[in-house]
Amino acid sequence: MLRTAGLLAGAGVGGSLLAACSPNGETGESSGGGGAASESFDEAIKKIVDGREIKVGFTPPVLSENFTQIEHAAWRKMHEYEQRFGCRWVWERQAPVGDFNAVQGTLGIVQSWVSRKFDAIAVCTGANFATVQNLYRDATAKGVRIYQFNQPAELYPEDQLQTVTNVGYDNRWQSGYLAGKYIAEKLNGQGNILQIWGPSGSDWTRGRKIGFNRALAENPGIKVVGEADGGYVRDKGFAAAQDLLTKNRDVNAIYGENEEMALGASQAIDTAGLKHWDDTGGILTIGADGLVSGYKQIRAGKLTATVDIGGVDQGQNLIEAIFVSAVLGQSLTQFINNPTQVVDQSNVDWHQAYTEWALAAPKKYGA
Repeated sequence: MLRTAGLLAGAGVGGSLLAACSPNGETGESSGGGGAASESFDEAIKKIVDGREIKVGFTPPVLSENFTQIEHAAWRKMHEYEQRFGCRWVWERQAPVGDFNAVQGTLGIVQSWVSRKFDAIAVCTGANFATVQNLYRDATAKGVRIYQFNQPAELYPEDQLQTVTNVGYDNRWQSGYLAGKYIAEKLNGQGNILQIWGPSGSDWTRGRKIGFNRALAENPGIKVVGEADGGYVRDKGFAAAQDLLTKNRDVNAIYGENEEMALGASQAIDTAGLKHWDDTGGILTIGADGLVSGYKQIRAGKLTATVDIGGVDQGQNLIEAIFVSAVLGQSLTQFINNPTQVVDQSNVDWHQAYTEWALAAPKKYGA
């Protein structure tokens, strides 16, 4: 199942190395050519690679289902390139201890990998923008390339970014706005909603609020009657939703800024003895991530929808970006945005199958 065009061409550098693949793990030929041309291309890349070892550090802000899916998708692409081009990967994953605000740990992790002269470091962090840019500038000066993933980089001044590239999506229009628009369409432009946001000061929250507020402005009949901090985790999302539902029983929808909080809100609806949305009534719940656990709840009617933020594509394209820049010497744009989509019962099958395909990576890397 080919979702995005890659960064290399099957018969020449510059278009797509991504092979057509299906959720059952079958892989086709590169789209740029076939037969002798494709083999010739692979052999040419093999000569450049020459059995090279590529050391990559991968540091998400927390260890969670979302980042596990991204990592496994990266492993799939690493295994593909290992088989095709003969490169050897050294992969280390480390996350700071604590929650999304445990940013000092991220700084120490990156500094350690820089001192050990890794080829590439992939970072997703809630750390202060200026602080990490200084860290990245120092890493680059020492020959270590920095790549960000799943980061709200659209909010940052592009000319100040010290990264090779940022692989992700636009939190404003590819997440927050999509969720707000979906709620408005399902409620026919009229209704009361609750919002459960991430921690105060989160750039992801800031970006998604911009998009969600745009959707609200386009649909003035949708009223926000309560909001709370859910800390990006399920138990806090549950507690926040439970408190909000106690104060606001007459609601039509709950927006959890990420899927963990939306799943917590779903549990709160059950605990309160309220009805889940069934396209005619009840409380609609929507989040954002694209988790297998969330897809299962969509199937069960416990979660109405989520925004698939392209985690599988992020993992795949992150490795492709590292390979083409660190190994082949190509230049990249600062932003590589993947497709996103609202997922509900109408399209959950293929989204879940695609994610499970990534999770079934044929080889694990690192500890």
